[in-house]
Amino acid sequence: MLVSDIMSRSPKTVTPDTKLLEVVSLMCLFRYSGLPVEDENGKLMGIIAEKDVLHRMFPKLEDFADVMATPDYDGMMSQYKDVVNLKVSDLMTPRVVTIDPDMHILRAATVMVRHKFRRIPVAVDGKLIGMLSLGDIHKAIFQANLADTICK
Repeated sequence: MLVSDIMSRSPKTVTPDTKLLEVVSLMCLFRYSGLPVEDENGKLMGIIAEKDVLHRMFPKLEDFADVMATPDYDGMMSQYKDVVNLKVSDLMTPRVVTIDPDMHILRAATVMVRHKFRRIPVAVDGKLIGMLSLGDIHKAIFQANLADTICK
């Protein structure tokens, strides 16, 4: 079974100039854990993930320099209002690992697990044509092997 058989074909995308407020709204409302970033010509430029947004608020090494000091986590959470005023290009991961639509789904799963990804862009010549998640792969394997047995 190939990636092209099970991938999502019309993923929601954003541009590098999209405000993070729009991105985090999509993430929270539609449970997207990340979104591909495309330029105006449809070229894949990067990916913006929840971890990119939240990482901006993580304690820094100097916050732990004094062993007796406890980082002000509530103060760090309040930085969220500042983070969402940034643009996607400020936080996105620019180097994106992609997979080919003609790749076997288990090979794609191997790439995803190796990189600790839950989802991965599917691209041809730098153009995004879909997204694949571990859930898509798991569902396809389940349907191919067990669905008929369980549903009888």
